[in-house]
Amino acid sequence: MKRALKFAWFFGVLSMATVGQASPQTAISMHGDIAHTVTSPFPYVNPNAPKGGDIHLGVVGTFDSLNPFMTKGTSPAGLSVYSETLVFERLMLRSSDEPFTLYANLAQKVEVAPDYSWVTFYINPRAKWSDGKPVTPQDVMFSFETLRDKGMPNMRLYYGRVEKATIKGNAITFVFKKDPEKGYEAEQPMLMALMSVLPKHYYEGKDFEKLGLLKPLGSGPYVVKSVEPGRRIVYARNPNFWGKDEPLNQGRFNFDQVIFDYYRDAKVAFEAFKAGAYDFYADADPVHWQNAYDFKAAKDGRVLRQLWHHKNPVGAKAFVFNTRKPLFKDPLVRRALIEAFDFETFNRTVMGGEFTRTKSFFPNTELASQATPEGKERALLFSAGPLPKNLFEEPYPLPGTDGLGKDRTQLKKAAALLQQAGWRLQGGKLVNAKTKEPFVFELLLYSPEDQKLALHFAKSLKFLGIEMKVRVSDPTQYEARRLKFDYDMIINTWGHSLSPGNEQKHYWTTRAAKEEGSRNYPGIESPAVDALCDALCAAKTREDLVIATRALDRALLWTDSVIPLYYSAKTRLAYWDKFGYPKYNPRVGVSLTTWWRSQ
Repeated sequence: MKRALKFAWFFGVLSMATVGQASPQTAISMHGDIAHTVTSPFPYVNPNAPKGGDIHLGVVGTFDSLNPFMTKGTSPAGLSVYSETLVFERLMLRSSDEPFTLYANLAQKVEVAPDYSWVTFYINPRAKWSDGKPVTPQDVMFSFETLRDKGMPNMRLYYGRVEKATIKGNAITFVFKKDPEKGYEAEQPMLMALMSVLPKHYYEGKDFEKLGLLKPLGSGPYVVKSVEPGRRIVYARNPNFWGKDEPLNQGRFNFDQVIFDYYRDAKVAFEAFKAGAYDFYADADPVHWQNAYDFKAAKDGRVLRQLWHHKNPVGAKAFVFNTRKPLFKDPLVRRALIEAFDFETFNRTVMGGEFTRTKSFFPNTELASQATPEGKERALLFSAGPLPKNLFEEPYPLPGTDGLGKDRTQLKKAAALLQQAGWRLQGGKLVNAKTKEPFVFELLLYSPEDQKLALHFAKSLKFLGIEMKVRVSDPTQYEARRLKFDYDMIINTWGHSLSPGNEQKHYWTTRAAKEEGSRNYPGIESPAVDALCDALCAAKTREDLVIATRALDRALLWTDSVIPLYYSAKTRLAYWDKFGYPKYNPRVGVSLTTWWRSQ
């Protein structure tokens, strides 16, 4: 399934210039200064980390394809485009401790037009594919054309903005289309720099949409050694990796083999971890964290546990209404269900009081909307288009209870809103006053771990006469339905970086609402949201970006298209005592690409 798998975050995390200076550079930044050089290792790694040994990871889910660039099929961890991949590389490398700065990689240098109308990449003459052939501008051209025409929807969107591409010597130039009203997008050169590069000589002539389990060929530090579809994938270090001596790769990719074993059930996966079948367990459940580690290996110190606080984006998790469905078109109905969710009781009784209520689409960051809009943000919101009057007068209202499970205040508010929307209680069931149809809908899940949350919500809705059917689907079927917006409600987490950009259009715009495969799962169609996405993408300074993101956040919340859930700014990691790691940086978090085998 094309989603951030449980362990995906392990693998994802000079002349200097900001975007817009037209001379060849080795690093570019979207906003602000560049912190590092390409002549020294990143400061958050141990450049002297020993190489060798294996790292063995467990993933709950499945996979059925080794092509991570398509919506068809589910790619494994280590290949998924939602993690830092081990096989494919990008033109430029993103640092982990800056909002959005890119450094030379397959592209040795980059040149950006002052008005962002074009970008030129100078291909590193040392770069080679794992079969020893050189990486060329022709490979970049082939990758661009293939991903533009056959890649995932966001790739087709981003690369479709290129007017023409030309090759001269060892360089490739992309000239962008100019929007008659907005001009050129400042982020577009950065998006091109993040393009994954594919070997033309390997993929040309093959049906890209039917590659299936064909072993991929890349330029990265690892090659696919063996595959058991849906069960296991093994990556082996490429001893001839072209970039092994590059300064920015020092202290990274320290294992000889990276092994992912797949489990269909989280309980089975944890039992396998306890038995030593794999090395790391990222525990998202604080109650489980408190109570499940009384086994022998944890008691005698062979299994260690670490709890780290971090300062990274945590993603926005929510129940998502599909507003394309007639039942959820009415904002009064959506607001009623928002009022009905009792977070405080769920957090206390099920989650050990360890979570914080999500009040933003950008929680745990400076990008989250604050109180009421003022100054430039207020002016931007006024100019964006029609928005609720209350948006300008109060913070987005989220209900709260005493957490004891007996507070019915919010349920009474929900019942009144449903009455106003034309629903009536008859024989304990809520029915539409006109059609007499009962209020019944399905919550579609892929993770059994969300069932406790779903059943808690279903219990509250039952008091209102609403029947919420909970269906746990296998990952493949779930993804097929999600891509086609074939659901009433799902639970989703939108991940973000500290430098949001064009991906927000893929998440929230009217165009995305109508495009299968986009991440506009609620189906939001708002001219104001569209305009704020444009403003965010057009931001020239960090201050402008923060203002535009806070405004977008506020506008999204007031659509009442989701029921915000919760987050934790903690990483809970249990692991077998075989590893070393660099000094923890809360701005970087945990990235196993920087760990090493110590025994």
